[in-house]
Amino acid sequence: MSDAEIAEKLIDGKGFAAGLRARVTEETAELKAAHGIVPGLAAVLVGEDPASQVYVRNKNKQTVEAGMNSLGETLPVDTSQTDLLAEIDKLNKDPAVNGILVQLPLPDQIDPHAVIDAIDPAKDVDGFHLRNVGLLATGRGGMVPCTPLGCLMMLKDRLGDLTGLNAVIVGRSNIVGKPMAQLLLSANCTVTIAHSHTADLPAVCREADILVAAVGRPQMIKGDWIKPGATVIDVGINRVPAAEEGKMRLVGDVAFDDAVKIAGAITPVPGGVGPMTIACLLRNTLVAACIQNGIDVPDI
Repeated sequence: MSDAEIAEKLIDGKGFAAGLRARVTEETAELKAAHGIVPGLAAVLVGEDPASQVYVRNKNKQTVEAGMNSLGETLPVDTSQTDLLAEIDKLNKDPAVNGILVQLPLPDQIDPHAVIDAIDPAKDVDGFHLRNVGLLATGRGGMVPCTPLGCLMMLKDRLGDLTGLNAVIVGRSNIVGKPMAQLLLSANCTVTIAHSHTADLPAVCREADILVAAVGRPQMIKGDWIKPGATVIDVGINRVPAAEEGKMRLVGDVAFDDAVKIAGAITPVPGGVGPMTIACLLRNTLVAACIQNGIDVPDI
């Protein structure tokens, strides 16, 4: 395939995320001008996981650029669960904080479920609290997890109405797979959740008009698993050795070079789903600030 043919198939998550951040920035400025409210997003990082540090640093930068207040704490790796829960309680009670995220993974001494359950559901901008999970499952609103929300936005932008399409999600995590299924059901898709133990997984994938890969295995989904013309959303971010000795490169859960020849549209890695996560986090923080203050939520 020529570079031009490949470019035509790419779903530009980086560009889409920039547009979403611009809309969030505009609405944030209007919220401040009309109501004197500046949304506040607090991130809590425990320990020094390098990937988590990069994510939180990018989050802080983009939060400030959007006109919001970036708050939160970095706690030592030996922080106890009791101390972390006390920090969350403090943020729950702080009126300047509209959104709270606790960066995962957490050290072994801390139960992540207990931490997620301790966050005020109204401030749970990650959408992981059981209340928000239940609201999503029953179609009653609530905070939606950022990565699936970003995937849905890109799908609707590319395809328009999703009604009647067959969607297959490979991966059943609480963070991506399950909420992605709920969102696609709400968009009137026929949804299958598959995983690494699915019988004849390639055949299941070949039935998909929309294929979402979120299994966490580098290039697991091959080109001949894809239905010709299908739209492929690759959520995977995996580090594998590069051609240059000692270097690493990022790849998705889909074998891109083969898949792009078959798919009608596909997200690249990097530059696809990844940039949408923080953009949707900022969007959720703005939404939370509006709801908490009884203000109509803008259409973003």
